[in-house]
Amino acid sequence: MFKLFLLCALAVAVRSEVPEEDDVLVLKKSNFEEALQAHPNILVEFYAPWCGHCKALVPEYAKAAGMLKAEGSAIRLGKVDATEETELAQEYGVRGYPTIKFFKGGDKEAPKEYSAGRQADDIVNWLKKRTGPAVTSLTEVTEAEAMIANNEVAIIGFFKDAESEDAKAFERAAESIDEIPFAVTSDEAIFSKFEVSKDGIVLFKKFDEGRNTFDGEMTKENILAFIKTNQLPLVIEFTEQTAPKIFGGEIKSHILMFVPKTAADFEAKMTEFKKAAEGFKGKILFIFIDSEVEDNQRILEFFGLKKEECPAIRLITLEDEMTKFKPDSELINAESITAFCTRFTEGKLRPHLMSQDIPEDWNKTPVSVLVGKNFEEVVFDPTKNVFVEFYAPWCGHCKQLAPIWDQLGEKYPWGSDTIIAKMDSTANEIESVKVHSFPTLKYFPEGDERKVIDYNGERTMEGFTKFLESGGKDGGAPAGEEGEEEEGDLDLDEEGEQEEDSDGEGGHDHDEF
Repeated sequence: MFKLFLLCALAVAVRSEVPEEDDVLVLKKSNFEEALQAHPNILVEFYAPWCGHCKALVPEYAKAAGMLKAEGSAIRLGKVDATEETELAQEYGVRGYPTIKFFKGGDKEAPKEYSAGRQADDIVNWLKKRTGPAVTSLTEVTEAEAMIANNEVAIIGFFKDAESEDAKAFERAAESIDEIPFAVTSDEAIFSKFEVSKDGIVLFKKFDEGRNTFDGEMTKENILAFIKTNQLPLVIEFTEQTAPKIFGGEIKSHILMFVPKTAADFEAKMTEFKKAAEGFKGKILFIFIDSEVEDNQRILEFFGLKKEECPAIRLITLEDEMTKFKPDSELINAESITAFCTRFTEGKLRPHLMSQDIPEDWNKTPVSVLVGKNFEEVVFDPTKNVFVEFYAPWCGHCKQLAPIWDQLGEKYPWGSDTIIAKMDSTANEIESVKVHSFPTLKYFPEGDERKVIDYNGERTMEGFTKFLESGGKDGGAPAGEEGEEEEGDLDLDEEGEQEEDSDGEGGHDHDEF
């Protein structure tokens, strides 16, 4: 009997031992449910070993796990190699890397998508918000000092009456923000320590002026606007860690300064950039990008820039359609940047559309080569039907399509009623056509109506031929009215991590822009 009891105890002990690496639980299909039973609140990262964003996350993720463990928190962090644990990844709808999900209360049916930044403080604060009150109560000066010291940004509401309407508005605002810690106090000593004489809200931060005091009517909307304006530095560097804050923030107009940090005049350029930023706080996000960093080269390419052309300034809006703007002057000083931004806010700037030069032999090969400068003239020729592939040189699916597209060009040579063409959309932009994924295939039928038809059929010679012979009806739909696009093998996370590993079948695989 004792032996049976001992065996059962050992079996339970073995099941409960989930391996760890740097305080992060190593999860597999075989131990996932047991881990959730032992640790009901787990943040789980589904990663791929080759994924650059996953590699960049490793130290911050481990740091966050260590911070929680050191505090004695019951919240744990775990990770799943989704390339090995494919069944588990499929169960939770993993389509890009890293995918991060929070399993709360042991519930494995409906995990919450992680939505904050990728620095340790962001992760810890988000988890605390998800498992505890939106606002913590401070009763000691040391508690307030520790909160401010341990966070890049912290917000304290000073209210003599914690049940007042203003205090309730503060709490409602706190419930809307996951990545920043909020606290409230009625303690006179804390009021005195931070030189607050009446009810109010103070945002403490480890950059720029150090603190900002709310001034206005205390409504949830006003408080959130105040936080949005002050939570980021006047100038923020684009990195793997800051990208979620930059792209996930409320400010959708961004001015970018591309500059090598090793340049002798880097600090001087930054000083001028910051001076200009002061006048557009809360309206335009000022970002600098180290043009020498290898991981930033795709961004330079997106703006049609080369390293040797930096320093340079560009502005972009991230609304429904991304629109780029380029200053007339190459000067980088506070005066010229301020003038550029002012013209933008007044709606006086025209979008900057990139274009390569027209190649001499652009129509001498089976597939005609289009650029920004000859696009309109060719595709809207009323006497021609033009079928265009919008591609990116790095796109795996475009490379797979290339031999078929060349074959199609040979079937419809230059001089016939139908032109087969292609355009590198990373180097050429068209105001009348917006491209969001690669390859994008569009058909421009003859006539004066300037019609555009999206191709949604199979990417085969047979599929393309049927489409063209039917006048764009078999496999096509008017632009903007196509059906829901089937997702392909190649998935990516919010910053575009790519795995060019697809069989190319199925006709709907795309690489995102």
